[in-house]
Amino acid sequence: MPQSQGKKRRSSHLFIGLTVTIASLLSACSQPQSGAEPANETKTTSVQSSQEQASESFLDAYNSISSERIREDIKTLASDEFEGRLPTTAGEEKTLDLLTKAFSEAGFEPGNGDSYLQQVDLMQITADEDMILSMGDNTFNYKENMVASSKREVDSIELKDSPIVFLGYGVNAPEYDWNDYAQTDVTGKTVIVLVNDPGFAAPDSGKFQGSTMTYYGRWSYKYEEASLQGADAVFIVHETAPASYGWSVVANSWSGPQYGLVSPDKGESRVKVEGWISREAAEKVFADAGLNFEEEKAKALEGPYAKALDLNASITVKNSIEKSKSYNVFASLPGSEFPDEHIIYTAHWDHLGKDESKEGDQIYNGAHDNATGTAAILEMARAFGKLDTAPKRSISMLVVTAEEQGLLGSKYYAENPVIPLENTVANINMDAMNILGKTRDVAVVGMGKSELEDYLRDAAARQSRVLTQEDRPEAGYYYRSDHFSFAKLGVPALYAKGGTEPVDEETAQYRKRMNVIVTGCYHQVCDQYRDNWDIEGITEDTQMLFEVGYDVANAENWPKWNASSEFQR
Repeated sequence: MPQSQGKKRRSSHLFIGLTVTIASLLSACSQPQSGAEPANETKTTSVQSSQEQASESFLDAYNSISSERIREDIKTLASDEFEGRLPTTAGEEKTLDLLTKAFSEAGFEPGNGDSYLQQVDLMQITADEDMILSMGDNTFNYKENMVASSKREVDSIELKDSPIVFLGYGVNAPEYDWNDYAQTDVTGKTVIVLVNDPGFAAPDSGKFQGSTMTYYGRWSYKYEEASLQGADAVFIVHETAPASYGWSVVANSWSGPQYGLVSPDKGESRVKVEGWISREAAEKVFADAGLNFEEEKAKALEGPYAKALDLNASITVKNSIEKSKSYNVFASLPGSEFPDEHIIYTAHWDHLGKDESKEGDQIYNGAHDNATGTAAILEMARAFGKLDTAPKRSISMLVVTAEEQGLLGSKYYAENPVIPLENTVANINMDAMNILGKTRDVAVVGMGKSELEDYLRDAAARQSRVLTQEDRPEAGYYYRSDHFSFAKLGVPALYAKGGTEPVDEETAQYRKRMNVIVTGCYHQVCDQYRDNWDIEGITEDTQMLFEVGYDVANAENWPKWNASSEFQR
């Protein structure tokens, strides 16, 4: 591996806090540093004041970031013409054409050899909606009070008279001395688990990380762990507060075409059936077993818990299977001194497409999620392209596919990187950016994880802003966007955006009005571009993150994880 002059190798850091399931995904990333490491400093980043290092070229590029261009890109990407940007559709083709043209015009080179595209092989599995889940004497209908699917590459899979076990939170976390699977063999059984992790329900108990969600609270972890433990099926009980979204999000996001990466074992390592049931459905099942759901939930909070319900589950899932190809977009601006070392920005271009069975509006335009982040990454590329001299390290823009299906595009990239991970200095992510006007604060998602926040603090100070923790750490947003694919493989990753304190009274009044309009539009057809959006908050965040990447690209040393981060351990 080419190394910068005087660069030291860092020790490998493995993300070992997420059980064997997650640990198996990890690779030790050796992270070199440019220059000698200070002998008597606790941090190795060299963060100069923004004013001291600002050059005329940097300021020109910084100030060139345009609200008008950002607005036009959002409006175009979220238009009906792009059909909701579902992977493998005509909407994808239009999106890829727009992105590659924009990066080329900004002066960014194809990042994957002579191509801007990285092929991602997807498995599209669409479950027949004509399915009924029976648990004991109860039957539940698709999308009304349950959703179910299978990641196995088979036309039909039957779950018949599978014994049901309530397994608390479905967590196996050695570092928290918690293993719901310890006393129960779930092989061939159907597991019902609670959403989130024990810290959410008891934030002052010292369990896990209190109200801040860990990866153990994510639905993807629960399916992975149940698969590892040999279960036949796993159903997560949906509750709005601990899930951080309503049942309609589950019904929309887990129905229709579901994507996964093509796997060598054709999905055989996954449980047969994975799904959700509503709280109301869970209450009926537990009552059928002579139990009270709320009481059992309380027992699950006290410590690792398993309870056989003496009921069986049955369901038949019929699949339509189609292998398809989608694409990440990867563009690079070579560094002036250390071109083999890359700072990678990420955003996802995809959304949910359209639902022709709906009356009225059928298109999930995805304006906020994530035409905003995609527009920002394009404008940032234009700013970097205006610099008289490129930053010392390379700047790369990775706009990924299939985020909405479980971070698949970024997961594929991290497992098949164009730039070796040991040459990847940092990741900076942009997703669902601030449409509520300028703020005095910057919300750091997963605050306290890495030294990238030192750079962020300086960039925010230029705008007279301060860093704050995200307002809903219990929602686990750090594990819900594309930077996580980098973080769990050892690359320091930053996710930050406009906070909650408006810059002035006029903006405060606008926020109140706009919140009434957009609240509840996450993954709904009402997530549309609006001419009356105040996108100055997106603009200032784009400038801020542009400065972070610029400073990291020119710094003496590589940023590291903080000692308290689970990724450092």
